[in-house]
Amino acid sequence: MNAMEFFQRSAGKWRSQRTTHHLAFRQAEIGHSDIEVINLDAKDPKILEICKMHEIDPSLAAGGAFVTWDGSMAWDKDDENHKGSTVFAIVPDSENPRSGRMLRERGYAEIIPVVGRFEMDDEDGLNLITEYETMSSIERFWFTSPNLRMRSSAVKRFGGFNTSTFCTEVRLVESNSDSQTETPHVDLEYYSAFGW
Repeated sequence: MNAMEFFQRSAGKWRSQRTTHHLAFRQAEIGHSDIEVINLDAKDPKILEICKMHEIDPSLAAGGAFVTWDGSMAWDKDDENHKGSTVFAIVPDSENPRSGRMLRERGYAEIIPVVGRFEMDDEDGLNLITEYETMSSIERFWFTSPNLRMRSSAVKRFGGFNTSTFCTEVRLVESNSDSQTETPHVDLEYYSAFGW
């Protein structure tokens, strides 16, 4: 599988349950998001625009995705929101289409346009490695079944403040009544054996 095939498998609506470990504070925070992934082919105007933004030849792009999300975290303040969208464009390496550049109009750890690296691993997991001005992030996405996707990330901020996140993402599928099957949201507190 290559990165574009991974995005094609990811197309649709997802419910994400997330636990973020704030390592410096030895505490965990739970949250959830609704995510939608729409595939974009290489000629889509959004792909052409993001290539132009990053000064990359659009003919090198294999396509990408438009991703929207709307979520919340347990420690959110009244004025915080976790809602947004971004465009991803895949620019594979010429010698190996399972790795290359991942163009984003909005990064994961900093809300700025960024170019990271992607690599498909031996288990067909998609790994994203991004260096920002003040931090770096490593994300891994993988499927355990067609409707269950996992995601882990580690963000290392310069100065030592680190977070680690694990997400379970369930595809929302259409039922016979043309309404989405929703995963019920339950507020629970989770405790780790390590105290965070």
